Amino acid sequence: MAPRIHPTALIDAAATLADDVSVGPYTVIHGNVRLGAGTVVGAFCELGHPRLGGAGDRPLVIGDHSLIRSHSVFYEGSCFGQGLNTGHRVTVREGTIAGDHLQLGTLCDVQGDCRFGHYSRLHSNVHIGQGSTVGDYVWLFPYVVLTNDPHPPSEVRLGVTVEDYAVVATMTVVLPGVTIGSGALVAAHSAVAKNVAPDTVVAGAPAAFVRNADEIRLKDGSGRRAYPWRRHFHRGYLPAAVQAWIAEFGAAQP
Repeated sequence: MAPRIHPTALIDAAATLADDVSVGPYTVIHGNVRLGAGTVVGAFCELGHPRLGGAGDRPLVIGDHSLIRSHSVFYEGSCFGQGLNTGHRVTVREGTIAGDHLQLGTLCDVQGDCRFGHYSRLHSNVHIGQGSTVGDYVWLFPYVVLTNDPHPPSEVRLGVTVEDYAVVATMTVVLPGVTIGSGALVAAHSAVAKNVAPDTVVAGAPAAFVRNADEIRLKDGSGRRAYPWRRHFHRGYLPAAVQAWIAEFGAAQP
């Protein structure tokens, strides 16, 4: 099926739009853009915005079956796997590389040269500082900030690393160069100034060790362990991944 372009949209002739792409009203798509099959772009978006200093040599690539909601801006020179899903008014700068099924909530701000794995989910108003690395199946809740300048303002850049399955709760600030280990939980309103060990819980400002993550129990009356969260939370994930998690922990394991 041919792309469906609203008559008010401005599409550069050099842009590549695969089959069944939909582009909403007043959206601008520059020439250095490649949109995968079945992708939907909302109204008033700008895709392929030139990087600072002029046009670059790398395109903006959006994978198949992605959804970019209205008023979002993506710079050229980034590459996203299939199933990208955004809220409204998202901004993504150049040099970002992401795997499949990344979710960026409304008003997320992703600075340049960031890396995302597969199936990571960012809620609204999350700021990702330049040079950050976010792994697979990571959760970043509203108003989380990953910083990168250890003594602002300076030209030093120390990106944050958030490893697979980690959860960072709302209104947390992670300071430059910190690594949050796989499966860790950072409690809300924390200020994380040093590395967080895998599968632990930290809280406070500055954040400090509270307990091991698997000591937390679900508040549903079952008494089951809340972490690792993939023991019990499977919504929106591929059946193959869910089956692997069930095999890892056992369906009946407490």
